Amino acid sequence: MTIAGMLLVNNPGRWSAIYPPLAHATWHGWTPTDLIFPFFVFIVGITTQLSLAARRARGDDERAIVRQVLRRGALIVLFGLLLNGFPFYTWGAVDGIADPSLVDRVVDRLYRWRIPGVLQRIGIAYVLSALVATRASVRAQVATTAALLVGYWFVMTQLPVPGSSGTAGKHLLDLPASTMAAWTDRVFFDWTRFGLGNHLWSSSRTWDPEGVLSTAGAVATALLGNLAGRWLGSPRPLAERVSALFAAGALGAVAGLVWNWTFPINKGLWTGSYVLYTAGVACLAIATIMWLVEMRGWRGWTKPFVIYGLNPMFAFLASGVVARLTGSLIYVPWGGERLSLHAAVYQGVFAPWLSPVNASLAYAIAFVLLFFVIQTFLYRRSIVFKV
Repeated sequence: MTIAGMLLVNNPGRWSAIYPPLAHATWHGWTPTDLIFPFFVFIVGITTQLSLAARRARGDDERAIVRQVLRRGALIVLFGLLLNGFPFYTWGAVDGIADPSLVDRVVDRLYRWRIPGVLQRIGIAYVLSALVATRASVRAQVATTAALLVGYWFVMTQLPVPGSSGTAGKHLLDLPASTMAAWTDRVFFDWTRFGLGNHLWSSSRTWDPEGVLSTAGAVATALLGNLAGRWLGSPRPLAERVSALFAAGALGAVAGLVWNWTFPINKGLWTGSYVLYTAGVACLAIATIMWLVEMRGWRGWTKPFVIYGLNPMFAFLASGVVARLTGSLIYVPWGGERLSLHAAVYQGVFAPWLSPVNASLAYAIAFVLLFFVIQTFLYRRSIVFKV
């Protein structure tokens, strides 16, 4: 369900025509779209715990498990970097060069290549949470998660942000480019002071939604997923596991809403309130699905989502490549001008008979269905792309 939701919200017909629930919150707050990324990280935590437990049960060596964790995490980060750089040259205008050569375009791309990203965050959160889960007891894992959340809160709110005349971070949380997280992102990824370009999110260039400090919150989300995985994999009766998951989810969501009063729910900062709230909602969602599927036996509706979820890495990478190709690289003649393939399909197929927001939504639904066809092909042939 998370994969299908990701495909839907990432691929509208027009970014300027989106129903509000399918757009991210502007800054503080949340929409259903803001649940997708933390759900993904939370599920990574769950599956990591279940996988580690299965490998230990088979008698696998601990050092081999750690090596696999490090290798898998490194590959996830590498795939994220490659996706950010694709197609590895600047396809538009190059600043200061009227007629750029291929070499000019490749060099310009290197100067603008974004280093942080979604897969990079997932890879780091996976590795750190898995390494904790391989050795820590439940109590130690809870303590580690709490320390991450409180420590991140302290750094973001109580310390003065450099360059702000001693202003504590809590007074700057409303200003995306002025937070402690933004300052840290510029230190690590804005290399213009060295003549090596800016490698932050292109929509801001002053901060990054998958930046350095905010990754602490994502690691905490994965660790909470590990704890949920421990509970789900326990030998307790199913009804007890489902009931406790409902209770934990409700408590987590409420705790996040309460913390929101002083440390706002914010995806771009991945705040502690955002961690608790989204992990709580994730627990509620999983418990609801377990009640429907495992306890009530209503399984028929799940098949499309099983197909989507079998190849999550393929879905993420392939959808990103397709979106880049159709939106920025492939142009076709349309109405006397050259439009991107994305724009031409939107204008020719959906825009003539639907309002802008409905045409945009219809395009997104068509994109989701396209990948359902592709994923079904892979599913029927038992083709699974694993990292």
